[in-house]
This record gives sequence, structure tokens and C-alpha cells, in this order.
Amino acid sequence: MKNVTPRQASFQEDQNPQIMRARLSQWRIAFASIVGTMLEWYDFTIYNTMAALIFGRLFFPSAQPRVGMILAFSTYAVGYVSRPVGAVVFGWIGDRYGRRTVLVFALTLMGACTASIAVLPTFESIGIVAPLGLSIVRFLQGLALGGEWAGAVLIATEHGSAHRQGRNSSWAQMGPAAGILLATFVIGGVGIFMPDRAFLSWGWRVPFALSAFLMVFGLWVRRAVPETPVFAKSRHEAGAPPLVEVLRKHKAALAIASSSRIGTDVLYSLLLIFSISYITQFLDMPRSVALGCTLTGSACELVAIPVFGSLIDRIGCRKVYAGGILAGSLITLAFFPVFGMKLPLAIFGLTAIGTVSHAAMYAAQGTFITNQFPSTVRYTGSSLAYTLGSLAGGSAFAPLIMSSIVGGWTGTWGITLYVMVTLAVTAAGIVAAGHRTPSEQS
Repeated sequence: MKNVTPRQASFQEDQNPQIMRARLSQWRIAFASIVGTMLEWYDFTIYNTMAALIFGRLFFPSAQPRVGMILAFSTYAVGYVSRPVGAVVFGWIGDRYGRRTVLVFALTLMGACTASIAVLPTFESIGIVAPLGLSIVRFLQGLALGGEWAGAVLIATEHGSAHRQGRNSSWAQMGPAAGILLATFVIGGVGIFMPDRAFLSWGWRVPFALSAFLMVFGLWVRRAVPETPVFAKSRHEAGAPPLVEVLRKHKAALAIASSSRIGTDVLYSLLLIFSISYITQFLDMPRSVALGCTLTGSACELVAIPVFGSLIDRIGCRKVYAGGILAGSLITLAFFPVFGMKLPLAIFGLTAIGTVSHAAMYAAQGTFITNQFPSTVRYTGSSLAYTLGSLAGGSAFAPLIMSSIVGGWTGTWGITLYVMVTLAVTAAGIVAAGHRTPSEQS
């Protein structure tokens, strides 16, 4: 028999049709997990950038500049208020009829809502109906997003190996960084090649319209992904609704999982959302510095998340989470002193370090939250925890709270204290999870 070298064996293995199909399926599942959260944060970045730069003038022109900015962020928060409703509705569908069913419908609704902002008239055209229409669109989008994240994580982890949960759940967590990078490049490109007057008139609509292409690509990927084997084994039609079962039997798990979101999201809001308006309006620095800050942070996070995802599989989820909390606390204390220097390189450097610390927490979040619930109610429990955590203090109101605090008597120290308290809440949740028995963590 002819001797085969390791290199030849590897090549023959790569040409094996079954292995090639398995690898193709794995990559398709990864993309299916990433694309929904990518679209979510593509919109997240576009809206928050526009809210910080121009939405106050377009939809709330009668308000003072700072008040207009607060009202624009308030409209954004409407989308978070509706997320728990979406978590309940889509969680029930996901636990009863399948993860894939929810992911296809949620992506369609989310993409359609994002694209519709591109044709929404402003206050100048239809008066008070304009901000009302914006609020309705954000509410509908929040419904879709309420069921999106848990499905994106579960479609990856329930198809993959139990020993690769950290890596597989980190795929969905890579979507936000990818979406932010894409959105920032789009906004930057439109801003560079378009005069300010044209950008204010109609150019801001272009990034929202382009989201339709991302939605079509996502649907093409997700429709080809089969239902997860875990759902096929645990599926049950009878019994109490998943929401009732979560509230009746898994209240502690819901509280712990929700707390894991709070400090993580508030830190992120400080680094990459509030910083945009702080740089441009309070430090009076160019818009290019704010966009550069976003690009730097998102690029670092995109690289760091899969690294931490693999580390989770080696040393455990809670250790990685705790390390991220500690580093994030130190970054919070340094944020305003460093930004106050008004040196772009210093701002970019702190943002890079800060987003890496956030990446440690965010990479662990998918594994941590979903593991708090049994498979029969995992979709509902995870969706509720994810959305309630945002409402309790995360991305829902953090930019609004920070914008309000910075103009008050506490100034920047008030924001620092606010972020530190939320990180302490998340740390308490991580500690509490370690005191639960295996049966309680089912």
C-alpha cells in the first residue's frame, strides 16, 4: 500500500464530500448566527450616530440642541421598551415551534423597519407626526429584536459541540462589532463624498436604505439552516406557556442572567455611543475623531471576541466575565481624564483597551445567559433576560441618562459613578451564579 504523508492525508480529507458539506454547514450556521445581530447593530450605530449629530434638528427642531439630543435618544429607547414584548411572543414561538422559524421572521421585520426610516418624512414636512412615526418604527423593530438575539446564539450553540459553547456563542456576539464597523464605514463614506447641506437634507437616509441588502443576504443564509437537534429532542406542545414556566420555576435564573447585561451594556454605551456626542458637542472636536473612535473600538472588539470565546472553553465563562468587569472598571475611572486631554491618539488608545475589556464580558454573555435555563424554556428565558437587562440599565436608557447627568451638578463624575455601580450589579450576578447548584442551572 502506498504511503500517504500527513499533508496528502489532510488534502484528501479536505476533498471528502461529506467533510466538505459538514464544514460548509458549520460556516453557514456561523453566518446565520452573525447576520441578525450584525443588522441589529448596523441600525444601532446608524441611529445613535444620527441621533447625536442631526436627528435633534430633523425631528425635534424646536428644542434646544442638548434637549433635542436627549429627545432623539428617547425615541431610540422606545425600541427597547418593546423588546420584552417581543421576547415573550417570539420566545414562545421559538420554544414551541423552532428556533429557525423565529430567526427568519424576526430578521425580515427588523430589516424592513430599518429600511423604512430611509423614507420617513422629517418634522419640516409633516410636523409632530414625524417623531411619532419614528417612534412607531422603533417600537416595531424592538419587537423583532426582542426575539433575535437568543435565537442567534441558540442556532449556533445547539448545532455545535457542548465543548465549544464559548466559541460557538461568540459568533452571534461578533455581529455587533461587524455591524458597527460596516455602519461607520457607510456613514463615513457618505459624509466624505457629500457636502454637509446634502447630508442633512437627504444623505443621512442612504445608510438606512442600504440595510435592505443586508436583510436579503441574511434571509438567504438563514432559510438554508436546519432546525437545531436540541430543540427536536426537547420540543413539547403541551404544558404551561414558556413565560409562565420561567416566572414560576426560574425566577432566580432570570434575575442572574438579566444582571449580566446591565454593566456590560452601560460600559459599551459610554465607550462607543455617548462618546460620540461628548467628543463633538462637549469637547468640540471634529466628527472624524468620533467616527475614528468608533472604528478603533469596533475593530478591536471584532478581533477580541472570538479569542475570548475560545478562552471560555478552556478556563470557564465566569472567570473571563470577571476579568472583563475588573478591566472595565479601571477603564471607566480613566475615561474622562483621558478624553479631557483632547488628544485623538489617547482617545483611540483608551477606547481600544476599553472595548477589549467589554469583549471579554460580551463573549461570555451568550454562554452565561443561555446556560441558566433548561432547553424547554431556553429561548423565552434567554430572550427575557437579554431584553430586561437592557431595560434595567443597559443600552436602552444609558445614552439618555449620561446626556442628562453630564449637564447636571455632578458632571462627568456622576457618569463615572453610574457606570461603576452597574458593573458592580453585573459582578454580583456572576458571583450569585456560582452559588447555584447544577440542578438549579439545568
